[in-house]
Amino acid sequence: MKARFSKLTLVTVALLTLTACSQSQSSSSKSSTKEESKQTQTKSSKEMSSAKNPSKETGKEESSKAGKSDVKVDSGVSYNGSYYSVKGKYDEIVIANKHYPLSSDYNPGENPTAKAKLLELIAAMQGEGYPISHQYSGFRSYQMQVTLYQNYVNKDGKEAADRYSARPGYSEHQTGLAFDLIGTDGNLVTEKKASQWLLKHAAEYGFVVRYLNGKENETGYMPEQWHLRYVGKEAKAIADSRLSLEEYYGFTGGGYKD
Repeated sequence: MKARFSKLTLVTVALLTLTACSQSQSSSSKSSTKEESKQTQTKSSKEMSSAKNPSKETGKEESSKAGKSDVKVDSGVSYNGSYYSVKGKYDEIVIANKHYPLSSDYNPGENPTAKAKLLELIAAMQGEGYPISHQYSGFRSYQMQVTLYQNYVNKDGKEAADRYSARPGYSEHQTGLAFDLIGTDGNLVTEKKASQWLLKHAAEYGFVVRYLNGKENETGYMPEQWHLRYVGKEAKAIADSRLSLEEYYGFTGGGYKD
């Protein structure tokens, strides 16, 4: 009797224990399910909020892209992210003046065709007895122009420097298509006969004298008879017109807007 009672008691205790465990597991499972559901709802809520309200970083990027340039673009002028240009009769004409800047990371180096034509021009001038050096001032990177321009500002002041030196990002030299001729005396070419030769013959090599007398209002720079700009086949038509590139192609020039 004692043994039977003992067995019965054990069975009863075991059943009670199993029931308690089952209830505990069920409670734990419900609690876990509620927590997972809560986490899922929270995550979903955040994702929906994110979809409705773009992140601040995205907003900053869009704002930056929208406000990266306040340049008023003329009809017929295109922008590829690095430079502005117009379509010439034969080739694309890259623009670099006080209205149309170049990207600071635009770094094409010297245009090989322009350089080859420049060397032909120099050889022709030397052959006719002009004291032109093999040395010249060609491509300048954005960073090089930073230093050069600042040196001129320190020397002559900003207003004066702006008449003969480009601010960083606005120099034709950064295009790799502009060259300053230097005489055998180490100075920029200003001699009258050499200057006249350039006006008459530079176009035969695809160049124009970029900053002409009487065109400062259009180009933004004082005359520079030594500064040649390569434009290719259309050079003769431009030179014969006696117009600046701004006038010939109809894009905005003049001074800076600040």
